Amino acid sequence: MTTGTPDLAPPDEPAPRQPAPPEVNRLTADDIAASLKAGFADFLARPVMSGFFGLFYAVFGILFVWCLVWLGAVWMVIPAAIGFPLVAPFAAAGLYEMSRRLARGEAFGWRDILGVMTAQRNREMGWMAFVTLFIFWVWFYQFRTVLVIVLQDASFSSLDGFLNTVFFTPEGWIFLAIGTCVGGFLSAVLFTVTVVAMPMLLDREVDFITAMLTSVRVVRENPAVMLGWAAIITVTMAVSLVPAFLGLVFTLPILGHTTWHLYLRAVAPVEG
Repeated sequence: MTTGTPDLAPPDEPAPRQPAPPEVNRLTADDIAASLKAGFADFLARPVMSGFFGLFYAVFGILFVWCLVWLGAVWMVIPAAIGFPLVAPFAAAGLYEMSRRLARGEAFGWRDILGVMTAQRNREMGWMAFVTLFIFWVWFYQFRTVLVIVLQDASFSSLDGFLNTVFFTPEGWIFLAIGTCVGGFLSAVLFTVTVVAMPMLLDREVDFITAMLTSVRVVRENPAVMLGWAAIITVTMAVSLVPAFLGLVFTLPILGHTTWHLYLRAVAPVEG
């Protein structure tokens, strides 16, 4: 015989609170100047280790371009040289860790920095690397597409012939104009989603989506300042490529250290 008393259901458990998105700060030109000063100081504090990352990146770029010429893919030389700096934020992970430890006054050696870099493969940094390389691949694909459409009748049997066609013919100028516009757009997208995302993923336990959205918010809140920072990076990297990538030995470490300090100014620290 039933008592007619209804079963009491356990109370619903409260939904877990979603963590608040990181707070972003307003920046000024003084923040960029101060970050550059701090980045240069970090470079001078450990010039050999910092320069190693720049040298490795430069040598890899040289070998990359040389392999393209050796394989006869001369049309890929220009997009490789121009697009190669797009992956610089990922390559600078070791520099971010150096700046973090220098700010804390911690002693460190090669094993410490390389160990932190190796550990990133098990964290969200790997997904950011995928995003970066995907945009790099899109850059190559659109370059090839524009090349076929605009310079379909041209022959690129040598690097000299390719450069002569691109820089000294009307069709080549059209090709450069279109490629520059598309490349500029892709670079702007990549800069927007990575400018603070890379150091943030090294510094905090957040997912890469949160890091990218935070980066977008930083750019949205500080459009003029971040445009200035993007211009500094673009000009510096372009000048660095002229002497066969070797300028990157110095400029990449300084820009990498600077990016870390700019991230600290752009994103509020974790409470507690």
